[in-house]
Amino acid sequence: MRSALDGLFEQGGQTLSALESRLPMTRFGVMKHLRVLEDAGLVTTKRRGREKLHFLNPVPIRLVHDRWVSKYAEPWAATLSGLKTYLEGEMETVKTVSWADGTAPVADGTAVFEVFIRTTPERLWEAITDPAQRRKYSFGVEVRSDWTPGSEYTAGVPGVVDIAAGRNIEVDPPRLLVQTYDALWSDEVRAQGTTRVTWEIEPVGTSCRLTVTHDGLPANANAQLYGGWPMILSGLKTLLETGELLDTPGSLMYSQGGDSGA
Repeated sequence: MRSALDGLFEQGGQTLSALESRLPMTRFGVMKHLRVLEDAGLVTTKRRGREKLHFLNPVPIRLVHDRWVSKYAEPWAATLSGLKTYLEGEMETVKTVSWADGTAPVADGTAVFEVFIRTTPERLWEAITDPAQRRKYSFGVEVRSDWTPGSEYTAGVPGVVDIAAGRNIEVDPPRLLVQTYDALWSDEVRAQGTTRVTWEIEPVGTSCRLTVTHDGLPANANAQLYGGWPMILSGLKTLLETGELLDTPGSLMYSQGGDSGA
């Protein structure tokens, strides 16, 4: 299973055939491993025509980190992980992995994130579109719009920084929101051009499956464009299920600035 996850980390959006060609196991074995990983939420899929594309889903990894790992000194964890890799003779494959900073690559200009949240579609939609709730789990960022098809939206930390702007292409509450996305917080991300963010809400029992697809990303996209999604979605899940806020450094970034709701 680790080999399958490593393969999807190296290149997201692979088909079953592509994964089979790079893994030392039969097609049936790859299918079995992928099924287990999908059930665990570590792999999510998207259809493109007749193809089924597989993506590593970092959100559960981020949730594990926030719940158990973040209380320990992260540099020690990173150092010990690197030491283990070195002693096992794999030093040439060591790389810094930080989902919060978005260092994982994307394939075909697409990054996919999935999380299950114990809530209703209506409450989840409200948390995505209400500025007061949004700022609680999105680094203090408020998103403002009238949420009608074709309308514009703006996102930013009031009085501090403009984050993004765009247009609401599809608005179908509480099921689907498709938006263009122009990043504004630095010259580097402005130069990346317009991308697209799709929020899909699907009821599953007493919970909801939220899938966020950030596509239209340029080749060698600046990792800042999509790297914050795991922490944002982790914070959203925590807020709706417990009413509490994450206390990770990124989540607290603007908590001291004015009435951030944190």
